[in-house]
Amino acid sequence: MAAPLSASPTSELRPIPAPLLNACFVLFVIHAAFFPAAWFAHWWIYDANGLGMPVDFVNVWSAGKLALEGHPALAWDWDVQKRLQVDLLGQSFIGHFAWHYPPPFLFVAAFLAQFPYAVAFIVWVSASLVPYLVAMRAIVGRPFGWLLAAAFPVVLTNTLVGQNGFFTASLIGGMLVLLPTRPVLSGICLGLLSYKPQYGLLFPLVLIAASQWTVFFTAGVVAVAMAALSWLAFGTESWQAFVHWLSMFSQAFLTEGRAPWGKMQSIFALVRYCGGSETLGWAFQWAMIVTVATALVLLWRSRACYSLKAAALATGTLLVTPYLFLYDLMVLAIAVGFLVRVGLSGGFRPYELPALGLMAFLLMFYPLFGAPTGFAATLVVTSLIAMRWLGPRVRFGKAPAPIGQLQT
Repeated sequence: MAAPLSASPTSELRPIPAPLLNACFVLFVIHAAFFPAAWFAHWWIYDANGLGMPVDFVNVWSAGKLALEGHPALAWDWDVQKRLQVDLLGQSFIGHFAWHYPPPFLFVAAFLAQFPYAVAFIVWVSASLVPYLVAMRAIVGRPFGWLLAAAFPVVLTNTLVGQNGFFTASLIGGMLVLLPTRPVLSGICLGLLSYKPQYGLLFPLVLIAASQWTVFFTAGVVAVAMAALSWLAFGTESWQAFVHWLSMFSQAFLTEGRAPWGKMQSIFALVRYCGGSETLGWAFQWAMIVTVATALVLLWRSRACYSLKAAALATGTLLVTPYLFLYDLMVLAIAVGFLVRVGLSGGFRPYELPALGLMAFLLMFYPLFGAPTGFAATLVVTSLIAMRWLGPRVRFGKAPAPIGQLQT
């Protein structure tokens, strides 16, 4: 079982540090102002000529369109996808926006493809943003959680390209928030996360280590049910296409480097970015996987506070996958939310707020570097978690109140 959390009265909560509050407010204002301005300036969704801008969301809409037209298996065909995308956008582009998700995610794509492209884009971003905001509010335990969520630097990137970072973060955040008190709902969140199979390594391991069997089996049932429903809806051919194209996708992105290595935010990509071989990259990646998995098992079996365990698991999911882009780092907001919860309850250590500022800088200014600065940002958060866990216990302060008990 997860270590119990000691309650802390709301009246004892410390005020939000001014640097943290001010920084989050500035970032929120930037985000809130950017997208209306970008729409009218033709920087978002459509360009000045009225042509669709080639960004990631186009593969969701085109895959859904193929499913609606009765050809779901063609969603994984790169050439078919590109022809449809070029027709949709009204212009060609270099490379591919390939569809590589398991068939259950076609339910989401098919629903969105019923709408015009721009409407679907905005609906997807808005609908996935809401549960992410709710999860962050629950994690932090105070209204400040809304602001922290909206200010997280990757919000800009994820919204700009219409990716699934909000959805992923909301499922991981929901799973972690609900685990101590609502294990069935927690398991449902985790089962839905199976649309991102690269996150499937750590969660079962940690749940077994923590003896969270209800969450474990519920997640398994939900994942299997989703697979069965997608098989009934989209046929055996869709699963065959997924398996067939998955190996080609891995070859293209993890061997050939079709996406520049600087765009990926893993230790594998960092090694390749620095000129290392694929073999060396995998050696570092597997060393990272073993290290993170071992540390998480030890942490989750320890008496450390639950918020620290949850932050570590959210961060660990990012460290163990070689295939990771900047928008995936929305999940890092979940870890930051739990760390902020600890700091607001027991006090921040002197280095923690500057470190969070460094993390934000690395995420915001990634375009200036063109290097895996997101991986460095993840390491910063990992270091904060490790210092909280391994540092002198006397400095931990009060444990944060259990999820759901704080009212302010």
